Amino acid sequence: MADELSTGAVEDGDEFEDEEVDLTTLDDADLRTQMMDDLYDGLAEEIAEGTKILLSRGWDAEKVLGDVLVEGMRIVGIDFRDGILFVPEVLLSANSMKAGMAILRPLLAETGAEPIGTVVIGTVKGDIHDIGKNLVAMMMEGAGFEVVDLGINTDVDEYIEALEKHKPDILGLSALLTTTMPYMKVVIDTLRERGMRDDYIVLVGGAPLNEEFGEAIGADGYCRDAAIAASMATELIAERRNAA
Repeated sequence: MADELSTGAVEDGDEFEDEEVDLTTLDDADLRTQMMDDLYDGLAEEIAEGTKILLSRGWDAEKVLGDVLVEGMRIVGIDFRDGILFVPEVLLSANSMKAGMAILRPLLAETGAEPIGTVVIGTVKGDIHDIGKNLVAMMMEGAGFEVVDLGINTDVDEYIEALEKHKPDILGLSALLTTTMPYMKVVIDTLRERGMRDDYIVLVGGAPLNEEFGEAIGADGYCRDAAIAASMATELIAERRNAA
């Protein structure tokens, strides 16, 4: 009997979950809540549709970004940090965020809206792993940053060129191999030699790293995961601007 009840409950739950919500019938508050749920579940089409609906109702692009997408990704980041969500799920959420951003970005550019800050990020020379780096980039964008992704196997000259071109607030260095970790110090030492080190917040991350390593090579912060990277970046930029 217990098995029959359990099976019935699952089937009823499946039927309930399969019911589609007509986003156009929801008022603004309920639509915002639904979109945050859809973002959490990684439903890109629904996020794009909801974004268009809110814009058609007079919401400006900054409000949609801040009150819905960024806030939704903040919750995703917290649950990722706490082990409730995992990398595949966060990637889906980030992809949904991109669907909304594709609609909002041109509108934000028209209004001259400023991002929280700009981040240049890349996996260091000798390392071709990019899943963690990509996740950090997505979470940073979800938190409201403009992200310049240099990709994998990035040497110091590429970092320097990108810094001079984009004038970011933050430089992010990623490594997965223990053999490529020392190259992070090469980049930081080169910045110091060129008198550029104090111009940027340098964050490092990757599976083999730890806080002690980050301190030893002169980074401003070690990021254990993508959610921490986004929150740390936001905090450090705020501290730097307040100090200035």
